[in-house]
Amino acid sequence: MQELISQIAALGIEITPTRSLMIIFGIILFTAVVVHLILHKVVLRAFEKRALASSHLWLQIITQNKLFHRLAFTLQGIIVNVQAVLWLQKGSEAAEILTTVAQLWVMIYAMLSFFSLLDVILKLAQKFPAASQLPLKGIFQGIKLVTAIIIGILIISLLIGQSPAILISGLGAMAAVLMLVFKDPILGLVAGIQLSANDMLKLGDWLEMPKYGADGAVIDIGLTTVKVRNWDNTITTIPTWSLVSDSFKNWSGMSASGGRRIKRSLNIDTTSIHFLDEQEQQRLIRAKLLKPYMDSRHEEISAWNQQYAGEQSILNERRMTNVGTFRAYLQEYLRHHPRIRQDMTLMVRQLAPDANGLPIEIYCFTNTVVWAEYEGIQADIFDHVFAVVDEFGLRIHQTPTGNDIRALTGRLLPLILRRWRGLSRASPSSPVRRQRRDRRCVSAVETPPYGRSPGRAVRRW
Repeated sequence: MQELISQIAALGIEITPTRSLMIIFGIILFTAVVVHLILHKVVLRAFEKRALASSHLWLQIITQNKLFHRLAFTLQGIIVNVQAVLWLQKGSEAAEILTTVAQLWVMIYAMLSFFSLLDVILKLAQKFPAASQLPLKGIFQGIKLVTAIIIGILIISLLIGQSPAILISGLGAMAAVLMLVFKDPILGLVAGIQLSANDMLKLGDWLEMPKYGADGAVIDIGLTTVKVRNWDNTITTIPTWSLVSDSFKNWSGMSASGGRRIKRSLNIDTTSIHFLDEQEQQRLIRAKLLKPYMDSRHEEISAWNQQYAGEQSILNERRMTNVGTFRAYLQEYLRHHPRIRQDMTLMVRQLAPDANGLPIEIYCFTNTVVWAEYEGIQADIFDHVFAVVDEFGLRIHQTPTGNDIRALTGRLLPLILRRWRGLSRASPSSPVRRQRRDRRCVSAVETPPYGRSPGRAVRRW
């Protein structure tokens, strides 16, 4: 620096402190501009052209996230800081101001460069199936938060001229406030680590969480929220920490197994259950699916009856029932169904009877997990079940409808008319009067008034 001042003085230019300071700042500014033009107009522009023309994905991702641009700004700040140390007198006010600004510049752009590096790693990881299933976004957001806090502490310590250790020790009194402010990010960071470490949830998983109305595919796992695209294309946002504190259902195991469960029952009217007679047995044994079962059961029951049965009585014998044969038929039907997994649980069972009849439950797994295909297979099975139940002399239980009540009324109508005519003959009424009463009775039973059930009409007449 002294050599530069002496050379300028030799030219006859008077050097004052203000002029020397202006010259130094001019040199630093000129150097910074030259470095900026070289880096941004030459080096980075050439790199961007090569990246756009290249087929390498990582080059394009780096360019999109401005990683090298931020590194270039960081390098410019370092160069300015070095020049301030070289050209300016140590301890001077100008040196302190310029070095402080340069160091702030370096810390901010170093932090932004680190953020860009994390974004590049995240986007590259999403291109690989194994890594894309990890909740890296939430983890990286947590790392960014911690980094921003550290840089913020360093910036404040630089501005106030105190050591970061002293500043951190002074934050102990504000710990409660910080915990309150950063509660969700801290809980989300811990939850994201637990979700990843325990393999509890991944992108693309089918998540069901009724508490938050979520039932769909996971599309984003962030630091504080998890986004779920429901099957009606609505988006549900769930706090990340709630996935650890509350329970949820993850259907990924079903998708990985390759089979989806069918668990549905039909109610049999218990009054239609009876023993099979010889004619019914001969008719049902012609079914290919039932013949092996009926042959083996017939041999078993015949042997038991010969050994233990005494007098000819139903109570002393074992006999086949229509509901048991129906259950065996459904079992064989499912075993021969081409869309049912035979290596998974398959059974047809009775549930506890109740006021709605005897439930017969089908429990099996399809060989597909595609929703539309699964529903089609399930509907096809129960279409067949409802159609063949009458072949076994069974009836499906259902709540009476208006048609059932009208049919019952039609059967009761002749009895009502006969009773009415009997009473009419016993009463001293004229034939014309009896005919009018009969006509009113028929009209009231067959066409009840609006809002009044046929049963009320029958009771009235």
